[in-house]
This record gives sequence, C-alpha cells and structure tokens, in this order.
Amino acid sequence: MADDNKWLIGIDIDGTLVHDDGYLSENVLAQINRVRDLGHHVFVATGRAASNAYPVIKQLGIDTGHAVCSNGAVTIKLDGAHPKGFSIHDIKTFDPADVLARLIDTVPNAHFAVEDLDGGYRFNKPFPSYALGDQNVETPLEELLHHPVSRVVVLSPDHDVDQFLKIMDDVGLQSVSYAIGYTAWLDIAPKGIDKGHALNQLRDNYNHTSNRVLVMGDGRNDIEMFQWAQSLGGHAFAMGQAPEEVKLAASAVTASVTEDGVAQVLMSLEGLEFIQ
Repeated sequence: MADDNKWLIGIDIDGTLVHDDGYLSENVLAQINRVRDLGHHVFVATGRAASNAYPVIKQLGIDTGHAVCSNGAVTIKLDGAHPKGFSIHDIKTFDPADVLARLIDTVPNAHFAVEDLDGGYRFNKPFPSYALGDQNVETPLEELLHHPVSRVVVLSPDHDVDQFLKIMDDVGLQSVSYAIGYTAWLDIAPKGIDKGHALNQLRDNYNHTSNRVLVMGDGRNDIEMFQWAQSLGGHAFAMGQAPEEVKLAASAVTASVTEDGVAQVLMSLEGLEFIQ
C-alpha cells in the first residue's frame, strides 16, 4: 500500500477495545487484523502502564511497531526478542514533589501512587487489584515525593467525579497535565504530555503525512487525542457509553464497547475518507 493511502489509527484499551472485565470481542480482533493486514498503522493508545498494556497488545496479535502507554508519557517498541516483549522507545518524566504536596494537603485521605521509570508503581494505600498491574509495592507516603516519575495516580473514594473536578480546579494544577476518569480517579502526567502528543511523535516517526488519522476512545483522557486527530483533518470516535463531554469532543459517536463499536468503525474504514 502506498504511504499516502495508509491510515494511522490510535485506539484506547479499556472501555474501547476491551470490556470492563477484560473481554476482547472476536469481531473487534478480526477487524484489527484486517486493517493491519491491509498495511495500515494501528497503535494502542492507553492509560495503562506498559507492562499492564502488553498482554492486550499481544492478544491483538500486534508484535511489531509501537504503542502509547501511561496516557502518552511512555511509548514502547514491540520487540519479540526482548524478555518483556517490548522495550522503552520514549519516556517523559517530572518531579512529583510539588503536585503531590498540594494534593496531600487538599485530599489527605486519598490513595496516591507514582509510576516509576521501569513501569512499576509505588503506592501509599491499596488500589483495586487490576489498577496498577503486577509491578507494585506499598511505600510510605513521604517516599513517593523524591524521584522523577512518569505519572502520579490519585484515587479518592470520598468524592464523586464532579466533586473531584471542582477540587482539581481549586488546586490549579498548572505545572502538569491531568485527566479524571469515571470515578474520582486522577492521572497526572508531565505538562503537555497526552495520547495525542505521543501519537503525533509516532506519526513523525512513521513519516505519515496524510490526514488519514483515526482515533477511538471512551474517557476524558482521550479528549486531547480527539482534538489532535481533528486538528489534522482526521476522525475521532467516542464510544457509545462514553460520558457526554467525551462524546461532544469527538467528531462522531460509535456503538458501545459491548456492541463492538471499534469493529463497526473499522468495517467502514474504506469509506471514511469521503466523510467531511
């Protein structure tokens, strides 16, 4: 396939490719394989850390190329010869001390975790078993503040999303980028780093110059990715079950993850270039 005809496709994992219980539809898998076999670039773009994202990438049958992890702070290169199945292609870090100090003062009962350069996590209070992957260790809160990290994660069981959004506005996190999930869950990344930023770097790396860009996601951490795709003249699809603000940020809405929304979009890939 000529380079000008290739699509660059970025797809979120949780709530987009896989259901809440981790189920990956055979229909979605078949469409991923179809568009990859045609020569298009398919990249996973997820909030998961690399070690937690790789099992899904492997299940998709993607064993070459790259993937965007940790909401854009980490980009990996898939490598079958590597013991982990991937190596770190790029990583962005920041000093968490100031932002953690402000958050600890504002939501002292929250659970805090930091993602280290090796993809593992240190946390001060337990998180849901699926949240931090297999590489995690409980650590005194004070010890979370003093090393460069690629992400800070905050879980506040005492607040709902709207309450947490208000708190974050009041805190005024100007030095970092952040996204809040469905529950009172906050991902904090280096300033200006998000899925769209990382995908744009891969676009340059792959010399992809056309406006054939397509992204799909369901969360607030996908909004910047949507904006990036649309700024290039591409398409951004929100999943049917996404929050309203996520749908409003997209150029279109597909079916929910349980209705194979990703597969429905990819089945129509050949016709997307005619949609303005």
